[in-house]
Amino acid sequence: MLAIENLHTVLDTDHGLVRAVEDLALSIGRGETFALVGESGCGKSMTALSILRLLPDNGRVAEGTIRVGDTDVVQLPEARMRDVRGRRVSIIFQEPATSLNPVMRVGEQIVEVIERHTAVKGQAARAKSVDWLTRVGIPEPARRIDDYPFQLSGGQKQRVMIAIALAAEPDLVIADEPTTALDVTIQKQILDLLRDLQAERGMAMLLITHDLGIVAQMAHQVALMYAGQIVERAATDEFFGRPLHPYAQMLFAALPDTAKRGQPLAAIAGTVPRLDREFAGCRFADRCPRVFDECRSTPPALYEPRTGHHVRCLLHRTASVASAPRAADGREEGAVAPQARPHSLPTPGRAEERALLDVRDYKVWFPIRKGLLKRTAGYVKAVDGVSFAIAPGRSLALVGESGCGKTTIGKGILQLLRGAARIEGQATLAGQRLDALEGEALRRARREMQIIFQDPFASLNPRMRVAEIMEEGVASLRPEIAPAERRDRVVELLEKVGLHADAVSRYPHEFSGGQRQRIAIARALAVEPNLLICDEPTSALDVSVQAQILNLLAQLQRELGVAYLFITHNFGVVEYLAHDIAVMQAGRIVEAGPAEQILERPRHTYTQTLLAAVPRLARAA
Repeated sequence: MLAIENLHTVLDTDHGLVRAVEDLALSIGRGETFALVGESGCGKSMTALSILRLLPDNGRVAEGTIRVGDTDVVQLPEARMRDVRGRRVSIIFQEPATSLNPVMRVGEQIVEVIERHTAVKGQAARAKSVDWLTRVGIPEPARRIDDYPFQLSGGQKQRVMIAIALAAEPDLVIADEPTTALDVTIQKQILDLLRDLQAERGMAMLLITHDLGIVAQMAHQVALMYAGQIVERAATDEFFGRPLHPYAQMLFAALPDTAKRGQPLAAIAGTVPRLDREFAGCRFADRCPRVFDECRSTPPALYEPRTGHHVRCLLHRTASVASAPRAADGREEGAVAPQARPHSLPTPGRAEERALLDVRDYKVWFPIRKGLLKRTAGYVKAVDGVSFAIAPGRSLALVGESGCGKTTIGKGILQLLRGAARIEGQATLAGQRLDALEGEALRRARREMQIIFQDPFASLNPRMRVAEIMEEGVASLRPEIAPAERRDRVVELLEKVGLHADAVSRYPHEFSGGQRQRIAIARALAVEPNLLICDEPTSALDVSVQAQILNLLAQLQRELGVAYLFITHNFGVVEYLAHDIAVMQAGRIVEAGPAEQILERPRHTYTQTLLAAVPRLARAA
C-alpha cells in the first residue's frame, strides 16, 4: 500500500538548509499499521506531509521515492495529486483547530470530501456525514452537523477531523496524533473503528503518536525516529520486548506511572539537535549515557543484529554485543544507565485544609438564543453544580470525557467567561471571591493563577516572536522585574522545558505542535503563579519531553508549593502526579477522592469504564 525508499526532505530557511528527513525507508502492507514514534521535531509529521505532498512552500522532497500502490507520488503533477489525497491517502491532522475551515459548518466539510471522491451526492452525502459523526462519537450528530468548529470542544473537533479523513474510505490513512485531544473512552471507540475499517477494507495506516500504549495495541511494526532519521525499526512485540537503541530504552524509563510517584522521572537530558547543520557521527551522541569516542566521528548505519530488528547504533555493528566498548565508568555500552537516587516528595496537607482554591456549587450555563431578537430560549448546562478544593502544594486531576465541562471550569475560575455565560456559585482564591474582583484587583489575582491552554496554536499570537509572547505576561503582571532580567528568565524557562535559547527570535508557526505546547507551558510559569490550571498540558508532548515537564512541575510544587488543577485524559500522568482525582460526567462530578482510592477501587460505573479503556503496555510483557 505504501513503500518509501531513501526519502530526503529538506526545508530552505533563513538559517540554512534544514534536513528534516534523511534516508527514510519503510513499507506498509494491506491491513497493516505502521507506527512512527519519537520526540517532537524529529521529522514524523514532515514524513507524513512528504507523502501527501503538503510540504510548506520552502519544503521539497530532494531525493527518494514514495509509492502509493504502483504510483510514485513524488512525480505526480498537482492536478493528479488532488485525486490521490482524500481518496487513496488521507490524513488526520494533529491540530484540528487549524485544519478545519472556521467559516464552514462541520457537515459541509465532510460532505465536500464525500462528493469530491465518491459517487454519493446531495442528501445521501449528508446522511452519510451524519453516520460518520455517529461512528466517531459526536453526541446528537443530526444537530451538531450544522455547528461551526468554534462551537465544538477540542476533542469534538478532533473527532470531526477523523470523520473527514475516513469519509471517502481511503486505502491508506496517515494518523498524526489522532487521539491526542480525546479522552480514553472516545479514544478506544476511535481505535476500534480504525481496526474495524482495516478488517473490512484492508486499509493500511501510518500511525504517528507518542502514546506507547496505543502503539502496543494497534501497530504491527514500529519505527523510532530521532533527528530526521529512523534509529530503530522492528515488529511491535520485538520492539517492546527488547528495545536495542539507548534512546528507546530511555523512553521506556521516562514513562510515568503509579510506581514512580514521588520520584523524578528518567527524563532525557538536552534537546533534539538542530537539523540545519552537518553531523559527523551519531546524532544522539550528545544525550547518550553510553557514548564513546567513535560515536562522535562515525555515522552509524541501520544495522540488523536480530532478524527483522534494525537499529542505528554502533553498539550493534555485529550480531553480538559481548565485545561492546565500555563507558568511562566501566558500564557496558548496551546497559541501561543507572538513575539518580530518587527523592521523596513532601506529602501536602489534605485538600480541605487551608484551601488555596475553593469552588462551591459552581455552575456555568451557556444561553441558547433563538429568533430574530435572539431571546434566551434555554441553557446548555456545561457545568452544573461542581464543588472541590485544592490546598497549596497539592494536585487535583479533573478527568472525564471531552465536552463534559472540564475546560469550562478552568476558564470560569479564571473569569474568562464573564458576559458569555450565566455563572452561579462561588470560586475563592486564598479567601478572595474571584467573581467579585474587577480591574486592578482581578489583574493581581491573575498573577497568582495562570492557565496552560489545550490548544497552543490558538493561544499563541502568530504575529509575535516567542520572546515577546513570554515577556508580555511578565511585563504586565510582574512590572517590578527589569527588562534585562525578563529576557534572562525567558531563556532559562525555555531551556527548562526543552527548547533551545535561540527559540526566542522565532514565530509560533516555525515550531512543531509539541514545541508550541512547551512555549505555552513556559509562558504560564514565567509569572510564578501559586495556582496553575493545566488543560491537557502534556497531550501534544512526546514521552521524554513529558517527563521533563512533569519533573519541572513536581519541582515547582515541592519548592514553591504551587497547586495544580490538572485537566487531562492521560491516566499515566494522573497516576504519577495527582494527589486527588475528580471524575466528571455531563457537567457534574460523579466521583472524587484520593488518587490511590479512585485508581485502585473505583466505585462509580463511569469511573470503572474510563479506567478499563486506558491503553496499557501489556503487550510488551
